[in-house]
Amino acid sequence: MESKLPMERVLWMYRKMVEIRKFEEKLYYLFSTRPMPGSMHQYNGEEAVAVGVCANLDKNDYITSTHRGHGHCIAKGADLNAVMAEMFAKKTGCCKGMGGSMHIADFSVGMLGANGIVGGGIPHAAGAAWTCQYKKNGQVAVTFFGDGAANEGSFHESINLAAVWKLPVIFVCENNLYGFSTHYKRVTPLDNIADRAAAYGIPGVIADGMDVLDVYEKSRTAIERAKEGKGPTLLECKTYRYRGHSRFEKPTYRTKEELEAWKLKDPIPRFTEYLKKHYGINAAAIKEIAEEIDEKMEASVTFAEQSPDPDPMDYQKYIYA
Repeated sequence: MESKLPMERVLWMYRKMVEIRKFEEKLYYLFSTRPMPGSMHQYNGEEAVAVGVCANLDKNDYITSTHRGHGHCIAKGADLNAVMAEMFAKKTGCCKGMGGSMHIADFSVGMLGANGIVGGGIPHAAGAAWTCQYKKNGQVAVTFFGDGAANEGSFHESINLAAVWKLPVIFVCENNLYGFSTHYKRVTPLDNIADRAAAYGIPGVIADGMDVLDVYEKSRTAIERAKEGKGPTLLECKTYRYRGHSRFEKPTYRTKEELEAWKLKDPIPRFTEYLKKHYGINAAAIKEIAEEIDEKMEASVTFAEQSPDPDPMDYQKYIYA
């Protein structure tokens, strides 16, 4: 870091990471203790990526997400009550109860949607970036995707065209090592996915995905470059998911030692210590933030539980523009 960020900015980043973590923990409890619609893919451990990138974005900038999209949605500014209500398939949800966990979106904050198709959001972000370029509105688009998506045709086609047209889009690979149960090195002949940027003549940057400040700084550089008309950047964030691929899956393909080693790098305690050392934040303040977010989380569950179900015929309202 060249200089300290304003207190307001770092506290926003801290709160968002804690909010995402507590949301995922609450959701895991809910899915384990009561009937809940659909399934979910959790973001525990990867919070620094969504927050570090989105801290650089304006409300009218765009993002696209993956099947693991709760963290991106919350980091981009979606209302927590509406996000939780969507998990309950309620009418007050971000998508009126019709998107659910894997297809959650909130256009009002530029969150163009999670996607059940691996790599499915990448061309959407390229299209959004083309709109930004055409309208000359100074906006950018960011697409989040996993290491598995970096082997999809949608990745290569989108990044190639974005490079040719110098679109204001940032390709953020959340490399959490595993595409479902397959280690990325079994299917990718490179140590770093960022190295693929060389084939398209754009910067390939690696960030520590467990360090929100490293992600923030490197994504800021990429976003500024895009806004200057210099085109896209491929940003690979080395990170790790603590839970299985989805709530049903037990990650027997990885060792307990590997998981514990990554938890020692947990982005939240790491950033907590940074705030204490460099901003004078004390343990009482940290506890107060946690308690505030706990109350907010419980309120979101109550809101969701008390919200009405959508009418079955409501689907007709959302098929055609």
